[in-house]
Amino acid sequence: MEVTINGKRHQVTMAEDTPLLWVIRDELGMTGTKYGCGIAQCGACTVLIDGQATRSCVTPVGSVAGQQVTTIEAITEDAVGRRVVEAWVENQVPQCGYCQSGQVLAATALIKQNARPSEQDIAGAMVNLCRCGTYNAIAAAVRQVSQG
Repeated sequence: MEVTINGKRHQVTMAEDTPLLWVIRDELGMTGTKYGCGIAQCGACTVLIDGQATRSCVTPVGSVAGQQVTTIEAITEDAVGRRVVEAWVENQVPQCGYCQSGQVLAATALIKQNARPSEQDIAGAMVNLCRCGTYNAIAAAVRQVSQG
């Protein structure tokens, strides 16, 4: 089966029902996308599928054929993704950093869908869990990007 990840086509040998997360990490060697809970609750495994923030731990690889998958490894190739990463650095968002790739992808999807999100929009979209509690810094970074 062929999948497109970060703009490159890859031949995947894992079964179609294998979670996309394991294809990304184990078969393709891109380890920026993290395993957190395995039940789509924490968001550490978030990737973009055709621009939509998606939990890769419960997404069968077979379901993404013909779609564009973006991981943290390529997010700065996108202008919005690059601005999100810059805001993350400027706001010193990460502490341990484990959840941050998923947070950055969720923020990128939000800003691409809604360039000027309200506080409610930010709270509604940024639902990934952060064990370090960096939620205020995350919201500040998203506000910074949305304000130009």
